[in-house]
Amino acid sequence: MAVSKLEVSDLLDLKLLPAWVKEPAARASYERYGAEDRPEQTRGRRPRRSRGKSPNAESSRRRRERRLQNGPRKSDLRRKEPRAPAQPTSPAIAIRFLPNPAVFENVVAQIKSESLAYSLLALARLFLEKPGRYDVCLKATAERPLHRLGDNGMLAIDRDFLERNAFRFACEEFYKVDVTQSEPIKGNFSNVARCRLSGTLLGPTNYHTYQPQLRALYEQRFSRRMSFAEYVRHVELVNEPALIERWKEEARKISTFTTLREEVPASFASAADAERHFRSRYLPNLIRPVEEATIGGVASRRAPDRVLHRAIEEAWAREMRSPSNLIQELAARFRQAGLHLFRHRRGMLFVSPTRVRPFLYDQAGVSPGVKAILETLAGRPGIRRKELLEKLTENVAPEEVESRKLCVASDLRWLIDEGYVIEFNDGSLDLPRARNAPLPSEQATARNHPEANGLPQKISAPALLALPYSWPTTLNGGVEVPPS
Repeated sequence: MAVSKLEVSDLLDLKLLPAWVKEPAARASYERYGAEDRPEQTRGRRPRRSRGKSPNAESSRRRRERRLQNGPRKSDLRRKEPRAPAQPTSPAIAIRFLPNPAVFENVVAQIKSESLAYSLLALARLFLEKPGRYDVCLKATAERPLHRLGDNGMLAIDRDFLERNAFRFACEEFYKVDVTQSEPIKGNFSNVARCRLSGTLLGPTNYHTYQPQLRALYEQRFSRRMSFAEYVRHVELVNEPALIERWKEEARKISTFTTLREEVPASFASAADAERHFRSRYLPNLIRPVEEATIGGVASRRAPDRVLHRAIEEAWAREMRSPSNLIQELAARFRQAGLHLFRHRRGMLFVSPTRVRPFLYDQAGVSPGVKAILETLAGRPGIRRKELLEKLTENVAPEEVESRKLCVASDLRWLIDEGYVIEFNDGSLDLPRARNAPLPSEQATARNHPEANGLPQKISAPALLALPYSWPTTLNGGVEVPPS
């Protein structure tokens, strides 16, 4: 209910509550009046003067004293216990959120264009933030079947709702609508009905089009929010001449409906006649049960069925708080797209175009620049590029700072491309976490017999930078971490 569109005065005298919840009429209490100031209850009757304390007041005082001494009674405690609010009943229907294929392809292309790692939790929430980025998969159950209007029409849990509104949803598929102007409406009208929520003029209440327009406006715009009886309370009568004239101009529009799927087209002068033809000719075979259906996120936000709309909204709120199902769906699709997944930062799942692996072989023959980068990142995880360059050029002569920065950038680029250093999309750098540490015997074998794996005896900095990016794939003494 759009409260912002309502005037404050419209809400002062309304209590949108059932009759049994409404407050009882306030009874006049005269305890605060004196004998001479007490108002008369009936005309012509003299008020009785007070002659001391009444027995009822004395007994009430004694009861209050006993309660202060003995504590409240159990019956009082039971009355004061608040009732638990009724939990909304969600329909037993399976709802899953899937990434939109076109948006997912763009995300994959962006990830592959850079050597950055992205959090799957952040990506899942980015997909859920806007309805155009995700699809909704609905799966019916034995308790709650799904119904569809035609092959690709509207979905609903309530079959009766589809039957009532089938003409409005499928009118354009079966009829061609032509709008023309009729003769000016004659007659004097003192007022017209107006919807306060939308500002739509519905016409005089005794006009023949009032009830159909009222029901149609409710079904189109407000059936998901409130019942018809509640909506009628938001209809008011206005007697402004300008509004009456505007309604007359709008009511002059006449819609003609012509069939599109018949050999000999038939025309109908009113929507009521066209709807009767639609219900007798097309509706019996139009509504079909479906086991599973996928709709777009934008369409899910506009689901006309109130029960289905509420179920999708509640499922989206749960998934936004903890998008575990969408994370699993993204992980499976990222693997199919050729990307690599790994766990980092307290077990969180990340995706990267590079297979990350710890730098586990002997670092004795590694260039000093690579070794300095690895040692700095080991001591300060999460450091950024600028901070890393400043850290590694602290004790360098001013004339050698630029060349040193170029060497550090080259070594860092090689480490990132090979997966020995992780660069996250927020700009932070870190080392991959090692799942299994190498055994001492394996470390000794790698140091004493590196030629067993085709490694050179000593690796200098120029030789290390000249190696192809695909080397090394596996190393003795290190366990390559598979994607989680």
